[in-house]
Formats: sequence, C-alpha cells, structure tokens
Amino acid sequence: MKTTPFTEKHIALGAKMHEFAGYNMPIEYSGIIDEHLTVCQGVGVFDVSHMGEFWVKGPNALAFLQKVTSNNVAVLTPGKVQYTCFPNETGGIVDDFLVYCYEPEKYLLVVNAANIEKDWNWCVSHNTEGAELENASDRMAQLAVQGPKALPTLQKLTSIDLSSLPYYTFTHGEFAGEKDVIISNTGYTGAGGFELYFYPEAAMRIWDAVFEAGAEFGIKPVGLGARDTLRLEMGFCLYGNDIDDTTSAIEAGLGWITKFVEGKDFISRPMWEKQKAEGVARKLVGFEMIDRGIPRHGYTLLNVEGETIGTVTSGTLSPMRKIGIGMGYVKSEYSKPGTEIALDVRGRKLKARVVKPPFRK
Repeated sequence: MKTTPFTEKHIALGAKMHEFAGYNMPIEYSGIIDEHLTVCQGVGVFDVSHMGEFWVKGPNALAFLQKVTSNNVAVLTPGKVQYTCFPNETGGIVDDFLVYCYEPEKYLLVVNAANIEKDWNWCVSHNTEGAELENASDRMAQLAVQGPKALPTLQKLTSIDLSSLPYYTFTHGEFAGEKDVIISNTGYTGAGGFELYFYPEAAMRIWDAVFEAGAEFGIKPVGLGARDTLRLEMGFCLYGNDIDDTTSAIEAGLGWITKFVEGKDFISRPMWEKQKAEGVARKLVGFEMIDRGIPRHGYTLLNVEGETIGTVTSGTLSPMRKIGIGMGYVKSEYSKPGTEIALDVRGRKLKARVVKPPFRK
C-alpha cells in the first residue's frame, strides 16, 4: 500500500487503519461519532494527502479545461476555486474535482484519490489543445482543518487574514514558518475550515504546529469514516457511490456545475443539454428514515406499494440527527420532497421520506 507523510503518525496515535484508494489511511481514532461531533463543534484535522493534484498551464490551458470540464472555467479569476466534473463520452462522469485558478494560464486540479491514474490518462488522451500538463500528486501533501474553531487555530500560524478568505477561494504564502503553502476555503464537511497544501518534507512540522495551536480548542485527528458521515449530512456526492461513469450531472442534481454557455463545447454537452431540456428518468434524492433503520449502499428503494423505484447510493446514521439518512437514485416521479418511499432492509419494508439536503442545518 502507498503511504502519506503522516502514515506513521496515524499508527503511533492508535488509528484504525485500512486500505483506501491504494493508500494505508486512518478510518477512525476515537470513534466516528466522536470525531464527527468534534468537527461540527470544535476543530478536527484530516490527512487528505492521498488526493491527486494536476497542474494545467500555458496559453492553451483554458481552452483545454473548457473542453474537458462541465463548469465554465472562463469565469474564474486568480484566487477563485470551482467545483466541476469531467464528463465522459457516454454521458457519465469520469470524476468530480476542484479547479484552482492561479493566473490566466495556470490552474491546479484537485482530483479524487481513487481516480488519479484514470483522470491523468483522461486528461493526457484528450489534450489536443497542447496544454502543459503536470501530475504533481506525489509532490504535494494536504491537511484539511475543519470546524468552527479552525480559523482561530490556523490564524495563530500565519499573517494572512484567513477571515478574508470567502468560501471557494484560496491564497498562498507563509504558514507555520513554511513558505509557499496553499491555504484554501473549500471544505467538504459543511463545518467550515481550510485546506493546507504543502511539500511533503514540511508535513510533520505543519502537523505539530497545527495541533499545538489547536490544543486550547480540543483539536483531534479525524479519519475517513467521519469525513464520509460529515459529507453525507450535507448531501455532498461521493464519487463511486453517488456519481460514477454511468450517472450524468443532470441526474445527480449537479446541473449547477454544468454550464451550456456559448463556445463551451464540452464532452457530452449534447446529451446533457437534451436531458436538461427534456428531463431524466431518474434523479438522485436525499431521504430520511421514518422507521428505525440505517440505509446502506446498494439497498433497494420502493414506493408505498412495494414496487422497486431505485437504489441507495449512500447511507448512515446521522451523528447529529440520530436518524437514518441516505441518498439514492429513484424514478423521477418519486423525487419530490415530502414523497413517502420505503427501504428494503433484508426483507423488511421500512418507511422513509424524500427530503432536500442538507440533513444538518
């Protein structure tokens, strides 16, 4: 298995480790619920160094990105970040990711760990524009410091005014005595906070500085288990569960990152444009349990008559709400919030209700 610069630290701290995307990663430390609540109420630190980073540079960078991404990269100005996806040629999604705009001819793509090789090959094979591509994944480490106490924790370590960084913006400069650290406000937990990108050789110095600065706020390391429950409470999609090569952005409720602007002829545009105009047969919805039960990936979704209408893509017991919550694809006629549906749990028909995420306000 691959390791991150923090793997030995996780093991020394007693984390429950498991393979994820080819990496030996911490799943939990003190327990998923405790870690989830720590992020919602205080500050927690995630090792997300397994994520992939690609540079896209040169005079043809924008033309390349406009072709391979669904969102309109042309609206980005330096310091802005955009959530987007790579549409594939059959109307599905290669991956969802972030685009960081450094300058008009320099962009950073942050992609999912499990898709680094797939995404890189996709970019290289579709780079007919001649953009300069660089896979920097092995030369970047990353920590996500999340929660309401993330700002006072990190502000101790930099002269950059972090309160002036709105959501989906970034800057770079000195942090914890290290130069050229990228600081972004793009968290995937819904609890606020920042991501730090830096060279691997600075990793342990930054880790130690962050934990010392956050000690007064009860800072804790957090594993991938709580990262999943946090994103699900917000209704954020997880690639491989809620979106994949067979789901379109329109079906997944990601029409807001799909821009049909003039001159942006991205891959799959005709298919997705048709879906937006004519509607889709299935839609990704959020739902919460009425009966006691925990939805799990792959469970069958039913209508009140007991007929199959879809499948659960993500589910858990909400640590904040203490009820079962989930997401799944259903036939479009059952996608309206308030619609009663049911879950087939090992032959038992448990009642649920379609709701509009987030589940945690």
